[in-house]
Amino acid sequence: MSGKKKTQLITAGRKKQWTNGVVNPPVQRASTVVFHSVAEKNHAIKNRAKQTLFYGRRGTHTHFAFQDAMTDIEGGAGCALYPCGTAAITNSILAFVETGDHILMVDTCYEPTRDFCNTIMKKMGVKTTYFDPLIGAEINELIQPNTKVMFLESPGSITMEVQDVPLLSKIAHQHNIVVMLDNTWAAGVHFSPFEHGVDISIQAATKYIVGHSDVMLGTAVANEKHWDQLREQSYLMGQCISPDDAYLGLRGIRTLDVRLRQHAENSLKVAQWLQTRPEIDHVRHPALETCPGHDVFKRDFTGGNGLFSFVLKGSFPNATTALLDGMTHFSMGYSWGGFESLILANEPNSFNALRTVAHPHFEGTLIRLHIGLEDVDDLISDLESALERYNAAVLESVTTA
Repeated sequence: MSGKKKTQLITAGRKKQWTNGVVNPPVQRASTVVFHSVAEKNHAIKNRAKQTLFYGRRGTHTHFAFQDAMTDIEGGAGCALYPCGTAAITNSILAFVETGDHILMVDTCYEPTRDFCNTIMKKMGVKTTYFDPLIGAEINELIQPNTKVMFLESPGSITMEVQDVPLLSKIAHQHNIVVMLDNTWAAGVHFSPFEHGVDISIQAATKYIVGHSDVMLGTAVANEKHWDQLREQSYLMGQCISPDDAYLGLRGIRTLDVRLRQHAENSLKVAQWLQTRPEIDHVRHPALETCPGHDVFKRDFTGGNGLFSFVLKGSFPNATTALLDGMTHFSMGYSWGGFESLILANEPNSFNALRTVAHPHFEGTLIRLHIGLEDVDDLISDLESALERYNAAVLESVTTA
């Protein structure tokens, strides 16, 4: 991360009009905004979309400060706020499609994104075509006259494929298609979305932005061309967040650089250690050559984080259970991005419901790790013990078969 970006994380969202003479913007809670003259009320109505106090759902100074910070960090024209990452994804899509439209969706998207397209979008008469994350220029063959949105996620959920976002964005724009990116993995700082052709950058700020596993929060930063539509459509769909949650998002931003650097350092050490283990088929860490799209990662990203996967050489569900049970420093949990380490497993057949195009080319169990801020030697020791349990269970299953 550049020095300028590091400083920006400390200064973003701290205009004097938001901080009122203190370091952090105060938490301003409000549903009703009162006016003391007709002129004052008319001014608020006229400027209600321009960070002017108008009504609680439009935001308070706390919200405006967080929106400013996210807009500055990702480099867009404005930031819409949502009560979770999934709400940010679904409402961004809803803001730009209507009945009869078509969506191009990366096949390695976050599972709730797929579920939304397969249920809500289908019910509304919007069709979805899934595509391989590494498709490249062949995406042209999937574009239809009614394609309105191309949705990307890089690296891909669980299997970590890194997409060529600039190439796909360039092709999409030739057909006037809105490009959306789930930019959560990069936390808005290790991948600059608008420099690579993205129109709307979406994050589950629940994860690295907040950083402490205690808030549900979503953001969508749009470029100038798409900001007005995203803002007004999201407002009409009732999207808003608590000022307390906005404050915690701001708090997390201040330590984002130091946290990400430690997450990345720890995860790379763990990933490199896993590569030495005989039980491991390969490691899917974007910084390693064994990860699909590694060359694109080197070209487009400026850093990593704590989330990656590895694939075992076989699939032994009982042994996987033995591996997962008894962890000391890793807990099982579905979110990530906090200070703690997490572990989850996906047996090969579990991808049958998660993929329709990009079926994984491996036969072993996939283990997803989030490497936290604990001492890395403690984490490696924990994983070493887990693999010993795994080996013992595999041996038992083979000898009793």
